[in-house]
Amino acid sequence: MKRRTAALLLCIGFLVSVLAGCKIEFPEDVVESGLTVPVVSSSVEGIDPDDLLPPVSSQEEASQAGQEVSSLPASEGAGQSAAGGGSAAVSQAPASSAQPKDAYQTDPVPADKPKPVEPQDTEANEQKKLTCTISIRCDSILDNIQDLTPGKEGLVPADGVILSALTVEFSEGESVFDVLLRETKRRRIHMEFVDTPIYNSAYIEGINNLYEKDCGSESGWMYKVNGWFPNYGCSRYQLKDGDVVEWVYTCDLGRDVGNEWSGDWQK
Repeated sequence: MKRRTAALLLCIGFLVSVLAGCKIEFPEDVVESGLTVPVVSSSVEGIDPDDLLPPVSSQEEASQAGQEVSSLPASEGAGQSAAGGGSAAVSQAPASSAQPKDAYQTDPVPADKPKPVEPQDTEANEQKKLTCTISIRCDSILDNIQDLTPGKEGLVPADGVILSALTVEFSEGESVFDVLLRETKRRRIHMEFVDTPIYNSAYIEGINNLYEKDCGSESGWMYKVNGWFPNYGCSRYQLKDGDVVEWVYTCDLGRDVGNEWSGDWQK
């Protein structure tokens, strides 16, 4: 019985020593009983005593180490142009650093490019006339004629040019859409559009009876001004004197017409 009691005390003592992480001394009678008493070190193998302490936040660790914690600035995402002169965009920057879109789903505009001007906030000044250059072409279809909707081959000019570049007059405050609408009517060139309130702009569905997706699932109309493809709708681009406006048909979401990083297809 005495031997069992000693063994029980030994087990209890060993368990307490493991939990407490320290050495414990046993009564002499236990030692004299001939039982082997294990030596318990200050740390249990595989368990660091520090692991039993509450975790320290990175801020506290930095403070204890005498270091300063700082946040890296988020990089600015760049917007993309959309087919149809609409407003579709996906940011090139990682999602963690993406800038918020505006009220009309537009990604931030590059700092050196014109910001969109809402048509409802603008009134054309008929007393002040300016000029710009406009052209319309669909030569990209010539390289993808096999994908064109059957029966529409006759709508594509031999050189792909629907309207050669010409200088036209417009009123101060007018948009790219205003000029396109007026000049296509004046020259009896078919043009169809739809208003898209979510983007606060007209979306160009077809010109010269060539519509979006007529030459592949990623085809449609896009516009650029002074060589840049805006990432917002043509109704929101307010023209300036001397601007060069080009309407181009893409068969590859802009990549085949010089816009290397177009966004997803959206209206």
